[in-house]
Amino acid sequence: MSFIPGQPVTAVVQRIEILKLREGDNLILGFSIGGGIDQDPAQNPFSEDKTDKGIYVTRVSKGGPADVAGLMMGDKIMQVNGWDMTMVTHDQARKRLTKKSEDVVRLLVTRKSLQDAVRQSMMPR
Repeated sequence: MSFIPGQPVTAVVQRIEILKLREGDNLILGFSIGGGIDQDPAQNPFSEDKTDKGIYVTRVSKGGPADVAGLMMGDKIMQVNGWDMTMVTHDQARKRLTKKSEDVVRLLVTRKSLQDAVRQSMMPR
């Protein structure tokens, strides 16, 4: 999914709700992220045009909360609990995801397979 800075973004999104796993004082989500406006987009293996500075899921722990919820490696995180994640630094994204006061993380994500499915459904037969 490519975009032009300053222009509206059109995306096919999926809602994913992750219940954080409590281990002592820690809350476990079971996934890692990459990207952000302060990172080099050319290093992002999930960006098709290598200019996308979005936040992407880079790892999902098998059997962890994110895996159980349906999050997939390569998903682009568009929102976290209603907060826009399209123009944030890596650290801002990490802090939004790991708030100790929130036991549930509600994500809006987009993934290439969702985009492709919508494109195919719109093609004339």
